[in-house]
Amino acid sequence: MRVDFIPLRVLFFPAFMLCLTACAGTGEDAFLDPNPDATAAALFEEANNAMLNKDYVSSVKIFTRLKEDYPFSPHTIEAELSLADSLYLDREWLQASDAYKEFESMHPRHEAMPYVLYQIGMSGLQTYTSVDRPPTLVVEAMSYFTRLRDSFAGHEYAQKSVEQIRVCRRILAEYEVYLGDFFFRSEHYQAAWRRYSGMARQYPEFEDLRLYVEEKRHAAYFLYLKNNAEAQRRAREGSWHNWFNWL
Repeated sequence: MRVDFIPLRVLFFPAFMLCLTACAGTGEDAFLDPNPDATAAALFEEANNAMLNKDYVSSVKIFTRLKEDYPFSPHTIEAELSLADSLYLDREWLQASDAYKEFESMHPRHEAMPYVLYQIGMSGLQTYTSVDRPPTLVVEAMSYFTRLRDSFAGHEYAQKSVEQIRVCRRILAEYEVYLGDFFFRSEHYQAAWRRYSGMARQYPEFEDLRLYVEEKRHAAYFLYLKNNAEAQRRAREGSWHNWFNWL
């Protein structure tokens, strides 16, 4: 929950923008509403109250209406971010990620960008629930956390991203171990050895996993060599085997 997030700036538009809203609003409500600012403010308050009451389905609907029908309202930018927050709090991780990404694209220099990047990363990270699933979104999440750490050094959310990067790396390391074990059980020992070796090389900070794969990769390599030697022996003796089979 964004309890420690600094309230967003209130943006003020020139008077002609208000006139433009009434004359050329993209939504029907904005076109017909004689007092669009008051309506937008009322919608914003209603959506915020819904969020406070944890009625995220309603807050998503209201923030979406505000965003679409009153695009020039001073409340719209914060409504766009609150829409993403509502989706996140409602555990709609993929939709939340898309909403945060849209905010990033539309407002790349906004003061809330460290928070937005952090939430994009968290949205992707939350989708990962099992080690047997490809961690594609975890890789993406780590890229956002890394970008946040490098671009906003010293910021509160940049500091938080450091721990999330470690969480992502742990997931990726465990996935490599999972694949190594899968290949080992399937007797694909060369593939298992490569996975174990790659994990030990790329994620040395996780000592418990490193100790496990050190033992497993040696076993996999030994069994690979043994099977390969047996295959070569059978290839050399193939003509003799064929001869006795013919008899």
